[in-house]
Amino acid sequence: MSVDTRPWSMRQRVAAVLSGQKPDRHPFIDRLELWQKGLAHTGGLPPAYAEMSLNDIHRQVGIGRQKFQSPYAMRLRGVEMSSTFNGEPYASESEPVVPRFPDVDSLTPPDRLGETHIRLSTPVGALTLDYVMLEEMLATGARAYLAKHPISAEADYPVVEYILERIEFVPQFDRFRSMQTQVGEHGYVIPVMERIPFQQLLIDYFDSVDFFYALHDNPTAIERLIKLLDHKVTEAIQRLADLDEPYVQLGDNLEGTMTNPRIFRQYVLSDYQRYSEMFHAQGKRVGSHTDGNLRSLLGLLAESGLDVCESIATSPLVPYPFAEIWSAWQNGGPIIWGGIPSPLLEARTPLEELHAYVLALLDLVGDRPIIIGVSDMVLPVNDIERVAWVAKTIEAHAL
Repeated sequence: MSVDTRPWSMRQRVAAVLSGQKPDRHPFIDRLELWQKGLAHTGGLPPAYAEMSLNDIHRQVGIGRQKFQSPYAMRLRGVEMSSTFNGEPYASESEPVVPRFPDVDSLTPPDRLGETHIRLSTPVGALTLDYVMLEEMLATGARAYLAKHPISAEADYPVVEYILERIEFVPQFDRFRSMQTQVGEHGYVIPVMERIPFQQLLIDYFDSVDFFYALHDNPTAIERLIKLLDHKVTEAIQRLADLDEPYVQLGDNLEGTMTNPRIFRQYVLSDYQRYSEMFHAQGKRVGSHTDGNLRSLLGLLAESGLDVCESIATSPLVPYPFAEIWSAWQNGGPIIWGGIPSPLLEARTPLEELHAYVLALLDLVGDRPIIIGVSDMVLPVNDIERVAWVAKTIEAHAL
């Protein structure tokens, strides 16, 4: 009987690590969307890649395609939406279906400079949000910037509560599977859901400074919102029992300065533990998008129940080397997804630094489980040939 010695696909490698098996190579997978989008806008795409699809670019470079895709949307029951773009009427809809609430930048014109003003009207009042797109944001492939958050005054609390009490889960499992087909075996589509309640309030509902004032000055209202958000996250997890996927990720953007250890213990730890238990009962593993400075949270994350911490950053993005976070979790902790800081992929960084870093990482990790990626992703300022060197080096590193 012949033995199949063909290299595994990137999807097979990621799936093996997530299921506790050993792949043939460490997976190297991340996102090139911003790299392609930003350079296409400025006319800076290297000629060899200018006419390629994103899938083909990933294959040519050798890095797997990581894709975030929500398997569901949200219908805003009892809400009338209207928007203007640069002062002119743009769209209106009754009970709109949005990917997330209150992150409704899907209602803004894509890739156009200017300001979108969105009004969400309900029987108990209205919320307003402002999104701004600048030239420098288009050049980096970034999304529109949320310039005005939905909660900025006392009167906004009951409106948010009204919407959250009526918001409806809209499954989009077929759309998710279609994206899996589109990405193919050289990639991995991650079912991503909203942030945990505390991170939603910190990032999506309030300006971050205003949120910490509200946390101190209006704790009763904040606790009420956290309970409502927890109910919606819990419901979403329950509905995902019907999604036949081995891994789901929370889109938290966790950072240990803003969500410090005291706050983490009070507002985050028990949620992570409870949500993880729910996913584990479905036979799924769960991760979080943890792209900030985690030094103060390493021990707590080991207790969290999370199986994966994705988009792990290291020096020079954060004040500690890869070895520190690697050693912190060797006796029990989440699988690391990430580990290569994007500044090493910039032309201003000596090549010798990149080479030494990657070789040291591979030597330290050995054959233990990791999903190697770029923190936070490959950017337009990065040299794609450096990414290709990393991919080639990892591919030559048989396990």
